[in-house]
Amino acid sequence: MINGVIIKKLNKNTDERGWLAEFFRNDEIDYSPVMGYVSVTKPSVVRGPHEHKAQSDCFVFTGPGSFELHLWDNRDGSKTKDKHIQIKAGANNPTMVIVPPGVVHGYKCVSDVDGWCVNLPDKLYKGEEKGEEVDEIRWEDKENSPYKID
Repeated sequence: MINGVIIKKLNKNTDERGWLAEFFRNDEIDYSPVMGYVSVTKPSVVRGPHEHKAQSDCFVFTGPGSFELHLWDNRDGSKTKDKHIQIKAGANNPTMVIVPPGVVHGYKCVSDVDGWCVNLPDKLYKGEEKGEEVDEIRWEDKENSPYKID
């Protein structure tokens, strides 16, 4: 595990209509999202890795599709500094993951179908009225990045 990362396995409640899975309740997790979006990632495509200085991301992977999520602790003074973990999440393992600032993260769609990911960050993209700089350190753009997803 990485200090401060929250990983919650989601339980699918299935009936003849399909399924339902709760992924967030404020009486279980102390987290306050301020926006939400969904992204679709094509098979074999990698997003990231990058990190945020002040923002946490709350990723929800339920399918269709599956992902390989990578997390690296890049926080000075963290008990788990430099630790790397990999999580399989998506259709076969529905999972919610909250990634705090300073934890480098990225994921790859490892299924034969598009993967869907919902993100509920705790900061607005580009701030109020999109008037601020984006809070990202884009490690995937750095030639000698120590963070790689194959």
